[in-house]
Amino acid sequence: MQLAKYIDHTVLKAQTTEDEVKKVCEEAKTYGFFSVCINPSYIEFAKEQLKESDVKVCTVIGFPLGANTSEVKAFETIDAIKKGADEVDMVINIGALKDKKYDYVQNDIKAVVDAANGKALVKVIIETCYLTDEEKKIVCELAKKAGTDYVKTSTGFGTGGSTPQDIKLMRETVGANIGVKASGGVRNTEDAEAVINAGASRIGASASISIVTGNKDSNSGY
Repeated sequence: MQLAKYIDHTVLKAQTTEDEVKKVCEEAKTYGFFSVCINPSYIEFAKEQLKESDVKVCTVIGFPLGANTSEVKAFETIDAIKKGADEVDMVINIGALKDKKYDYVQNDIKAVVDAANGKALVKVIIETCYLTDEEKKIVCELAKKAGTDYVKTSTGFGTGGSTPQDIKLMRETVGANIGVKASGGVRNTEDAEAVINAGASRIGASASISIVTGNKDSNSGY
């Protein structure tokens, strides 16, 4: 199993500096990670750092709360793609889901899918730590109907990250043709293998080097 190609090497903390973004880009090239996932203000910088590699640039939309309006999320998506993003990870409106405003949630996702217009892969962050199993199923179905490419467990800013159980549930709900991304809490090789075996096709992590080398002191977990 080539773990590196599953990994979106991630740095999304508020205090992230340009030097840290440069570092994750260099690490991504060295280890062959699938992408780097960075905040939108660093898209152009990361694109420049990665220009002679096959590492993709992934960014976040409506992050981390998901409570921006659909119009803002759509604008963020268009702007991110214009600046060079290959993939966008958008956060659902969690409160709207809790209120059972399912049409709103689906249309909110679709606004990003439509804005991406096939120019960037879209992942939908459902923030599993705040949802019941039934809500996880419902939002995965809504994301599927809205045309997403992936569903994703977590922002890394909630009260918990991914679990193999959630990955299994999400995979069973979306089927084989949509990706499932495990994000948050994947800190070592064993964690990575567990979520992949449960159905994950991508992993979001800052502990990426630890995952691929087995050295648990390499870096800390996202």
